Amino acid sequence: MSRRSHLRGVALAVPMTGGILAAVRGMETKMQIPKGALVAVADGQKLSLFQNGGDEAHPKLTALPVGEIDTDNKSGGKGHASSSANPDDDTQDEDGFVAGVVDVLNKKVLTGKVDGLIVIAAPRALGEMRKHYHAKLKDVLVGEISKDLTGQTSADIEKAIAAA
Repeated sequence: MSRRSHLRGVALAVPMTGGILAAVRGMETKMQIPKGALVAVADGQKLSLFQNGGDEAHPKLTALPVGEIDTDNKSGGKGHASSSANPDDDTQDEDGFVAGVVDVLNKKVLTGKVDGLIVIAAPRALGEMRKHYHAKLKDVLVGEISKDLTGQTSADIEKAIAAA
């Protein structure tokens, strides 16, 4: 949920949680990682979780254990044969995986284990993930980056967030 403001004809999208501020006259507010925030990096096959042990000025991402991802949710594709009207098996598997990733994130948010969340995912995976966000997850969402950074180091991920 976001408020929309107008400043001299420039529309601003301001997340209610105080996250990212849209560009104003060519100047951008860089994304920062709040202290203790969870960073989820995903594609259709892999999830990496990190937590910021530093502060916004000096982030320090530490890898967290992921655990098992339930891939049974195929976004309505479960039980359907592949055809031109239905996604192929690989696509269904990826959709099931990202739905399972969001299930893990939703559970962490609903149990109060997450105050801030940044989601970094391959573009197609991010689009599928958004379909499964719980309202409470949207409330703690600091930002999203539509880029495949799976397999990258925590330093590379910190740089990508700082540049976003």
